[in-house]
Amino acid sequence: HSLGTSGQAGRRNAMSLVNLAWAREFFWDGRAKSLREQVLLPIQDAHEMNETLQGALAKLEADRQYPAHFKAAFGTAGITTNRMALALEQFLLTLLSQESKFDRAARKLAQLTPQEQQGLQLFITEYDPARGLRGADCFHCHGGNLFSNHQFMNNGLEERNGDLGRMEVTGMETDRAKFKVPTLRNVALTAPYMHDGRFATLEEVVEHYDGKLHRSRTLDPNLAKHPESGLGLSADDKAALVAFLKTLTDEQLVTTVNPVHQFSQTQ
Repeated sequence: HSLGTSGQAGRRNAMSLVNLAWAREFFWDGRAKSLREQVLLPIQDAHEMNETLQGALAKLEADRQYPAHFKAAFGTAGITTNRMALALEQFLLTLLSQESKFDRAARKLAQLTPQEQQGLQLFITEYDPARGLRGADCFHCHGGNLFSNHQFMNNGLEERNGDLGRMEVTGMETDRAKFKVPTLRNVALTAPYMHDGRFATLEEVVEHYDGKLHRSRTLDPNLAKHPESGLGLSADDKAALVAFLKTLTDEQLVTTVNPVHQFSQTQ
C-alpha cells in the first residue's frame, strides 16, 4: 500500500497519473466522477495528507508565493477550494506519456527487438486453442493507445482487508472485487502492482495471469475462460511479455523538465 505524507499506510496502491485527460472515473473504485473532484479527496484522507480543505487553503494563503500565482492564473486575488481544485486538475492534465519506445516504433522511429515483438504478439493475441490461438489475452482490458479500457473488472485476486472494490461505490454484488483497469504506460516504473500492491515485479504479475487466478463469481469472462492450469506460457513467453511491457516506458516524461512543471523558488 502507498504511504501518506506522515508515513502512514494507505488502504490501496497509488495509481498512475499519466494521460488522465482520457479517464472517466477516478480511484480504483471510481468514486470520483471527475478529476477536479478527485484531487480534493487525498487532501482530506486521514491516511494520505490528513488535512482539511480549509487548512490547505490557509497554508496556501500564508505562503509567500502562492497568492501571487493564484492571482496570475485567475486574474483576481483569492485562493478558494474551486480554484485549488482547478489548478491541480490543469497541472495533472499536462502529464502525458506518448514517447515510449513502443510509440516511436509505431512511427517508424525505432524498432522493437525480436523478444519485444514476440511479447507484443502475445499481448494482442486471443487465447482460443480451438482456433489455434494461444496468446496471453492482455488486450481485452489493456488495449488501445491508452493501454486501458477504463472499465471495472475482477482480475482474479483474492480479497484482502475487506476491500470490495467497485461494490463499495455501487452497492451491487455484481461489482464485488472489481477494480478500475489501470494504464500500462510506464508500468515498469510503477511497482508495486495491483490495487493493493501485492506484487513487487512484472514477473509476478505475469505469473498471476498464467494460472494463479482466484475464481470468484465476478471474475472477468475473458479470464474465466482460461483453463485452471494456466495459459501454458513458456519461460521465453513470459520474458517476452515483460520485455514488451518495458517498451511502454516514456523516458522523456521522467527525465525531461517540461516548462509547465517548473516552479520558481526565487520570488
